[in-house]
Amino acid sequence: MKKTLVAIFTVACAMQAAEQKFGKELAGKPGVTLAQLVAKPDSYVNKEFQVKGKITEVCQVMGCWIMLTDGKAMLRFQGDERVISFPKDAAGRQATVEGTLKKYELTKEQALAEAKHAAEDAGRKFDPKSVKGPQVIYQIEGERAVLD
Repeated sequence: MKKTLVAIFTVACAMQAAEQKFGKELAGKPGVTLAQLVAKPDSYVNKEFQVKGKITEVCQVMGCWIMLTDGKAMLRFQGDERVISFPKDAAGRQATVEGTLKKYELTKEQALAEAKHAAEDAGRKFDPKSVKGPQVIYQIEGERAVLD
């Protein structure tokens, strides 16, 4: 019985230790899915919410953003650089973030500059041909995140 309790305690401690908090404490905002945000983004612009997803990419320069997916949809979470710096090896981990959806309407030149900057931050090659014209970009911006 003692061995079982010790094993349970050890696993619980390991699970607790694996959780990392970034920025402010989660505030319990209403939950939405990434699929909901992507399906009707304009209905969520400037609204606060909580969303969960798997991290696919991390800013390799400052750790200021992560790309989140739920297997169907993908969005970037831009952390407030003054309070959040994600580990650069966080890809593959689950994240719970709270923030506000922001909408940016970019000219082709702005879209090119943003795509180039994002590629540099992610440590991947940039192909200018991937940007076809003006773009509308949505991203979650916030100061609260927990990685499991």
